Amino acid sequence: MALKVAIVGLPNVGKSTLFNALTQTASAQAANYPFCTIEPNTGDVAVPEARLDALAAIIPSKEIIPARINFVDIAGLVRGASKGEGLGNQFLANIRDCDAVAFVARCFVDDDITHVEGKVDPLADLDTIETELMLADLESLEKRVVNLEKRAKTGDKESAQTLRLVQLALVELNAGRPARKAEVSAEDDKAWRMLQLLTSKPALYVSNVDEASAAKGNDLSNQVAERAQRDGADHVVISAQIESEIAMLDPAERTEFLETLGLAEPGLNKLIREAYHLLGLQTYFTVGPKEARAWTIHKGDTAPQAAGVIHTDFEKGFIRAETIAYDDYVRLKGEAGAREAGKFRQEGKEYVVQDGDVMNFRFNV
Repeated sequence: MALKVAIVGLPNVGKSTLFNALTQTASAQAANYPFCTIEPNTGDVAVPEARLDALAAIIPSKEIIPARINFVDIAGLVRGASKGEGLGNQFLANIRDCDAVAFVARCFVDDDITHVEGKVDPLADLDTIETELMLADLESLEKRVVNLEKRAKTGDKESAQTLRLVQLALVELNAGRPARKAEVSAEDDKAWRMLQLLTSKPALYVSNVDEASAAKGNDLSNQVAERAQRDGADHVVISAQIESEIAMLDPAERTEFLETLGLAEPGLNKLIREAYHLLGLQTYFTVGPKEARAWTIHKGDTAPQAAGVIHTDFEKGFIRAETIAYDDYVRLKGEAGAREAGKFRQEGKEYVVQDGDVMNFRFNV
């Protein structure tokens, strides 16, 4: 399941520094001037999962394979991006390919790092970005209305549905609200996503703070948190500079460094988990002597759908799923103990997979 999260923000808010830390590389050039990132950098990132290590230790498994999520470092947007300012059109197009958007807001003051607007105001920054995305969506939709109306009048049901959803989005956008505020039925969900609207994507607000504020945030990040609550978005506080330093340390040094800062874990772990939650994802596991592996599925997926993530043949020929809840698997020291305790279950096609399930699929092709 190839899932992408766009990292978006004004120039010099710490996007590329954050991306570098996520990928533990310096592949995204971080420099103190606008547009130092031109082409989007994509990083494939492992999802932190302590449960996977615990499962692998029980067997034990020779290899541990975590779930993964892609982050895309989008070049800095500026006022007028929807009209092409700062190569804006190119950058906006890159966001369309992503499943969710992480808006990075600068919540630190540093006279040595210039701000493109000349002042540090995270809410104003978020307004600028959101406005440009809404303007881009408006332009995209308005261009489609006339042709959709013509085809809808001929009785084309698909065009009629699309036109109805376009008009639904335009109501929100013309009122100054992102398209994700629209109420879309489950029946229309697929067609809605096909519109590829920038402002319909789930949003995560990332407050990039200074080192001293990494543990508890500051007044600026508190403003962003309140904004996220009003907008129905997720929010996380992180110090991109600290994370970039932590990323280069070995595990023992990393733990010690975090303790000195009063942090229980890297902020990146929280960011990745929030992105996972934002996309409505969960994890199930397969465990054996060869490997212990985490698999990504959507919440509400059934056992056959979960099997299909491994291979389409597993879903087509699904017979049953042998399932053990994670807590039972660990407490009872594996499959044998779970069987003896009656915690080993045979589940059919209607079973809705739960987060942390340890599964083995029986299928026939």
